[in-house]
Amino acid sequence: MRFDVLTLFPDMVEDYFKYSILKRAVEVNVIEVNTINPRDYALNKHKKVDDTPYGGGAGMVLMPQPYVDAYESIEKNENSLTVMLSPQGTPLNDQLVNDLTRYNQIILMCGHYEGFDERIREIIKPKEISIGDFVLTGGELPALCLIDAVSRKLEGTLGKIESAQNDSFSDGLLEYPQYTKPRDFRGFKVPEVLLNGNHKEIEEFRNSQRFIRTKIRRPDLLN
Repeated sequence: MRFDVLTLFPDMVEDYFKYSILKRAVEVNVIEVNTINPRDYALNKHKKVDDTPYGGGAGMVLMPQPYVDAYESIEKNENSLTVMLSPQGTPLNDQLVNDLTRYNQIILMCGHYEGFDERIREIIKPKEISIGDFVLTGGELPALCLIDAVSRKLEGTLGKIESAQNDSFSDGLLEYPQYTKPRDFRGFKVPEVLLNGNHKEIEEFRNSQRFIRTKIRRPDLLN
């Protein structure tokens, strides 16, 4: 899958893929990540991409020309989707992440300051997605969250695809508690059922723990 990210701060995005699992995903060509800086498409001599809002108000608004021109410079795949990261968008959840894996290319638009000139929305018509009911200083972190969540669903990113299939929210429940060595740490012991080698009992225990944990921590998921 290919991700094209429109961002005023390309280093923030590119550096994320120099580490850990997603670095490997790039190296083995599971994903490709490109950045496009709208500032490079600004026509004014100072490469200015924002200006004061018509009608007054605090902050600066991102101008349509640099963003639309930058967007139009991207080579589009036949099976592509354009996403604007916005607190006004559809909440990102596991089902939406699964839906996004069906695309070959996702173009991500990262805003800043007081947001996008409305004509950017009207011309490009992106799908708007939010990572939560709060506001950040820019769209880079939400874009990285989306890329990370989608990438781990793609075969070849994780060591075993089953790792993603057993994640929290994969079937509406939270994940069961995990344990590793030592068996006893400061008096807290690994449950005996995980040590007896009976896979059926282990599976039953984990499923019951998923239900209990979800009921306590996220009863809304059960509803």
